[in-house]
Amino acid sequence: MIMKKEEFQAYEEKYAPQIEEIRQSAHDLHQSVNQTYGDSLPYGFHLDMVVQGIHDYGHLVCAREEDVVPMFFGGYYHDSIEDARLTYNDVMKTALKWMKGEQALMATEIVYALTNDKGRTRAERAGEKYYRGIRETPYAPFVKLCDRLANIAYSCSADGGRGSRMKDVYKAEMPHFLPAIDPHSDDIRFRVPEQLVEALAEILIDEMERDEVRFEWLKLLK
Repeated sequence: MIMKKEEFQAYEEKYAPQIEEIRQSAHDLHQSVNQTYGDSLPYGFHLDMVVQGIHDYGHLVCAREEDVVPMFFGGYYHDSIEDARLTYNDVMKTALKWMKGEQALMATEIVYALTNDKGRTRAERAGEKYYRGIRETPYAPFVKLCDRLANIAYSCSADGGRGSRMKDVYKAEMPHFLPAIDPHSDDIRFRVPEQLVEALAEILIDEMERDEVRFEWLKLLK
């Protein structure tokens, strides 16, 4: 059963102090390794964009109150192993500052699932093993889609600077990317929400072909 958006956001408000501490901790972590986003933005700009997706669409996948903080932690820390030199155990210890054992494990598994494999190319870093890990981890497909939405929204914006080139890259990847992260599970925690796919279509697809392409993308989730 899908949680009402008001209920999800009430939980978000209930745990707002913990979520804000997680946010600041993640911002500080990426700042400590001098990681930026785009040309010169602090990396926290990207993390906030990812978590905005969780705020907007999290009710579509959240199974219970106890999963709210792990979802937000996964959003803020999703690049901490890949880009900020943390280990799996480091992430677990950090998560335990704000969560109990089962929640911390869930949060850490999301981060681990979203960590790219070693590889020389984009395709090698995100191969079948990587996508299988996402499909097998609760909330990882959703957080990965929020990450993709954030990257696409920025890359295709005037500030992103790479405009049409990255727009074409992301558009070409979608027919592979969507089924790669979708386990077609009846468990709501693994859901790839159609609303997020439609948000991606709004950015990537020209208006004249939007309905047709959006229909083709949504068919991939059936």
